Amino acid sequence: MITKLLILSECKGFEWDAGNSDKNWIAHKVYRSECEQVFFNQPLLVTDNYKHSQSEQRYFALGKTNTRRKLFISFTIRNHLIRVISARDMTRNEKRRYSLL
Repeated sequence: MITKLLILSECKGFEWDAGNSDKNWIAHKVYRSECEQVFFNQPLLVTDNYKHSQSEQRYFALGKTNTRRKLFISFTIRNHLIRVISARDMTRNEKRRYSLL
């Protein structure tokens, strides 16, 4: 986990475009700002997402927003920018795992 957080420390911001800007709001009612907040709040669990890493390295994060909403975020890093692929509320099992941090 520490190695993954070091990867994040090299990031300079977020990449939002027409492909990922509004899709999490439409699908799961998660705002872009909430996605970004997760990466600045503790605890934060980041791990590889091997299942979906065919063409580029992907990760997932379990974290919370400023209002304590617990989110699962799938993302990749491109040119030192975090690109959120998907964001949704944590499942019951993910919440249980997150509570152990």
